[in-house]
Amino acid sequence: MRWRDVADTVGKAAPAVGAALAGPAGAVVGGLAARALGVDATPDAVAQAIHRDPEAATKLAEIEAESRRALIDAQARVITAEVQGESWLQRSWRPIVMLWLSALVGAHFLGFTPSGLSEAMVLKLFDIVQFGLAGYVAGRSAEKIAKTVTGTGVAGNFMDRVKGR
Repeated sequence: MRWRDVADTVGKAAPAVGAALAGPAGAVVGGLAARALGVDATPDAVAQAIHRDPEAATKLAEIEAESRRALIDAQARVITAEVQGESWLQRSWRPIVMLWLSALVGAHFLGFTPSGLSEAMVLKLFDIVQFGLAGYVAGRSAEKIAKTVTGTGVAGNFMDRVKGR
């Protein structure tokens, strides 16, 4: 039996863990699941533990929740480092990228793009700009609403939590 064979069974309790078992990191994730279940780090042992231990689903869900917390913490550290960066470029690279992509879309409509540019590439560019702008507009709207309601806004509350205030 391989880790990929256990992925569906594990995925019922912890979808992200099950998906990871089916991927290239399956052995590493399988080892974590085995340790949480208190069994040998083999796909057979994990599968048997899931079927015989009623608490197995809870233990696997805890692994998934912990990995999500770790990911959120890592993302928060990246955002904090960018916000507190000394360089204007470090603080502004995301808006600069969106402006650049938007300029490329405008250039396309004005006829300044190469004739060999495929329609698929143009559509991908449009998708990136659409999702990026939608995320930016939604984020700014949420920030303004939160600032009105709380007085400090989402970013202020986030930074307070990061700094432990």
